[in-house]
Order: sequence, then C-alpha cells, then structure tokens
Amino acid sequence: MPTAIIADDERLMRDQLRMRLEQVWPELQIVGEAKNGEEAVELVGQCKPDLTFLDIRMPGKTGMEAAREIGDRSQIVFVTAYDQYAVEAFEQGAVDYVLKPSEPERLKVTVERLKARLGKPGAVVNDSVTAMLSQLAEKIAAPKPKHLQWIQASIGQDLRMIPVEDILFFRSDEKYTCVQTASFEALIRKPVRDLADELDPALFWQIHRATLVNVNAIEGVTRDIRGRHLVLVKGRPEKLEVSRSFLHLFKQM
Repeated sequence: MPTAIIADDERLMRDQLRMRLEQVWPELQIVGEAKNGEEAVELVGQCKPDLTFLDIRMPGKTGMEAAREIGDRSQIVFVTAYDQYAVEAFEQGAVDYVLKPSEPERLKVTVERLKARLGKPGAVVNDSVTAMLSQLAEKIAAPKPKHLQWIQASIGQDLRMIPVEDILFFRSDEKYTCVQTASFEALIRKPVRDLADELDPALFWQIHRATLVNVNAIEGVTRDIRGRHLVLVKGRPEKLEVSRSFLHLFKQM
C-alpha cells in the first residue's frame, strides 16, 4: 500500500485533507502528520513515506525549505491556498500540488498523476523549481490573517470546510450553533461568544448574545409591533432580533 504524511500547521486542514484522501484514494495509508517543516523532515526519515503533502507556508521551516531537505526521499506534493498564481507556477514545475480547501473532484486529478508517478524515482526539487517556489513565496509573503477564515462543520457523514464569507449568520441555542449559508444549514458546537472573539468584527456583527450576522448579508432593519428591532437577511425569511445593547451598530444605517 502506498504511504504518505501530511504537514500543515492548521489541524483542521490536516483533518480535511486526510478525509478527502480517504474518499478518493482509500488505498493510501497516512502514516504521520506534522505541524511544521522540521517535523515533516523528521517524519520522512522515520516513516519513509512514498508521498509527502507539504503546506507551502508553515511557521519555522516552510514547506519549500522542507522539500529541499527531503530531496528524492519522497515524492513531494505542495498544498496551497493560493489559487491562480500557484496553479500557473506549479503547472510549469516538476512537482504536484493540492489546492486547499481540497475538493474531491480536483483532488482526483492530482491523485491520478501521483499514482502514475509512484514507482518512479523521487522527484528532486531542482534549481528551476526552487526558483519558481521562491517567486511564489514572494507573492504570498503577507502574514496569515488573525481571524477565522473557515468553519469546520459536519453535515451528515460529510465534513465541510465553509468559508466564513459564505456564512449569512450564526445563531445559538443551548447546545449547538446554527451556521446558515445561502444554500444549506450546518450545526457546530462552538458557542457564539467564542466565535465573536475569533471572527473579523468588521465582517460579523454580534446583534444578540446568541446571534452573529454577516454585515454583507444585512438587507435592512425593521421594527415589529412590540417595538423590537429585527435584522432582515438577504434571501432568507428569518428576522434576527437585535438586543438593546447592540442597537448602536445600526445608528449609521
């Protein structure tokens, strides 16, 4: 059975890639995970995997630096969240890549290439590829955002990575928080009070102790016969109540 390790400093991304690989390549055995480039190099020495999935940008030793050390001991697959430029760069290089968050259909293409390459000598990260990766590193040199970019939620048997900009609102009850997008609803266990600290306050306003709403999803504010202020959400029938302590957010509207 082919073997692999996954290196990414974000646990949610490691979990998601592992799950997607299990779906499209059930024969592949994930023998280890690393949180940074140094751990990845060590794991390659210990586990001798056929494949190494490396996030390009990790704290400490980056994926690119780790790839140079790994050399031909394992086939390198770079993992990147940077779409257009990364694709153009990798298409010209002697390495494979996975875009994150990984989607099954796109991942299948990479898996077929990897299956064809297994059994051949490991791909050495040569000077031309190193130069290409250095240019890519300059393009993505901006620091990682401090705020949540993705929400991990289970829908049936499927694990979904939902971009926060696609979420219209969060609303909590006693046990769960509803994550509402334009096309589906999911449940998570994280309470609104924790989400409020982790989401970008310029994108999500807390309008109630149990509700966060995407500013871009607000259609307007109305009052009911009891005098309560209610937020109208674009494309949705729900009206979200605004607590008195959060009414100041709408003074400018």
